[in-house]
Amino acid sequence: MIASVLTRIKQIAWLRQIILLVLGGLLCFAYAPYSVAILPFWILPLVVYLIGSLTPRQAFNSGFAFGFGWFGAGLSWIYVSIDQYGGMPDAVNVIVLALLVAYLALYPAATFALWRKLCLRSGYWLFSLPLLWLVAETLRGWLFTGFPWLGLGYTQTDALLGGLAPAVGQPGITVALWFIALAIVTGIQQARPQNALLVVVFIVLGWLTPMLQPLKRSPETTSVLLVQGNIQQSLKWQADQQWPNILRYLDLTRPQYQHDIVIWPESAITALEPYADDILYNIDQAASINGAGLITGIIDYDANNDAFYNSVIVLGQEQQQLDSDYQYGHDNRYRKHQLLPIGEFVPFEDVLRPLAPLFNLPMSSFARGSEQQPNLVANDHKLNTAICYEIAFSNQVRLNTQADTDYLLTVSNDTWFGDSHGPWQHMQIAQMRAKELGRPLLRATNNGVSAITDEHGRIIADAPQFTATTVSAEVPQVSGQTWFARFGHTFTWLLAALGLLPWLKAASNRRGQPPQKSVQ
Repeated sequence: MIASVLTRIKQIAWLRQIILLVLGGLLCFAYAPYSVAILPFWILPLVVYLIGSLTPRQAFNSGFAFGFGWFGAGLSWIYVSIDQYGGMPDAVNVIVLALLVAYLALYPAATFALWRKLCLRSGYWLFSLPLLWLVAETLRGWLFTGFPWLGLGYTQTDALLGGLAPAVGQPGITVALWFIALAIVTGIQQARPQNALLVVVFIVLGWLTPMLQPLKRSPETTSVLLVQGNIQQSLKWQADQQWPNILRYLDLTRPQYQHDIVIWPESAITALEPYADDILYNIDQAASINGAGLITGIIDYDANNDAFYNSVIVLGQEQQQLDSDYQYGHDNRYRKHQLLPIGEFVPFEDVLRPLAPLFNLPMSSFARGSEQQPNLVANDHKLNTAICYEIAFSNQVRLNTQADTDYLLTVSNDTWFGDSHGPWQHMQIAQMRAKELGRPLLRATNNGVSAITDEHGRIIADAPQFTATTVSAEVPQVSGQTWFARFGHTFTWLLAALGLLPWLKAASNRRGQPPQKSVQ
């Protein structure tokens, strides 16, 4: 009965497109905050079944429908910032978001089209889909500065399959999901129940992989305090609010300076750093006297090059250990490398800025820091830092994680996105970085989600959203490097390449056969 219904759906183009659009939309519930991790195990096999017998053109259209639903629902939170801060009519806001979603949907569309083209040449290409998907996702995370949000592997962050992260990272989990989908479909179609073994293998590996990592916890811990100011976005950049904003962070911090590391979020200090010497000197002295290393987001302005940088600096204990008070330009800082399009830089700005306020947001002309930078040092602890959006770029975070890195640090301001699922997806992405690299994660934000995780990405302390508050924990110290930290995406590509084995075996057999003699 079910098989006949699905067959009928495949044959009716418009119905197939609608079903795939809905299936893509339902994937939204596999991500945080809903985290129904079982959904991809149902949805992806259905997608493979519905697209698996189409022509390349039909596969492109069907893949586009699936991608439009996937990104449309998953990234619907972007509409909050466009609507509230874009300064454009509602219809234009919808069009802008639809254009972004349509662009992203091209990647799965092209992947399915190429997959079907190869499969029509030879059935041995069937299991090439995970590799093709990996290529497409790599391009999506690179072209036009990249937008690697909503990787399918993030759906498994808190699930058993997420245990693969220390070996193959989030992209490798995505590859595993597609192998599982293909195994389920071919197992049912070809009556091969043994295909279920592949599902079992990946689940067992997900359970086993974390235990095989050469990570070791020290008996010592570090006391960490995250400060969540909950400053309204409409007030954050107003000149007369600079001092009240700083006072809020100082008031929240003052009773709790006894922590080893105190972290304020992205651009917590809205005064430009070169013009905030007095304020920063006083904060530096207060933190030093209390034995704390204080890390804060701030905007740096390099007058020599007329360049703004979204930065994070260290004040307090570390400066005291260097026998110096705070001085502008000290090296214990991080400058954001991966800038957010529109929010932090505007492509073709001479054309776009005059069109609408959306393209002229406050602080949307930043310069880039280097891709690789030294870890921040606070109270003798080394922290690999990522600001906001760039925590989604796993390769950059990995490049800056050294063998002696103690913690992953990310600061953010998700106030732009209100009470949507966007900040929760952001937190889930950060958790995946902790799992991949085997280091506890410290995430301080303006209004949530602020949280501390262990080296397995498990949240050990968090703060409620939309509240001016603090959150603290004794955070473990971990040594050793995961396989992903050491080898990057090497195992990911090797895993994906396993899908080519049937084709390679068939090609080898053809080469080994003697040529056929023609009959006269």
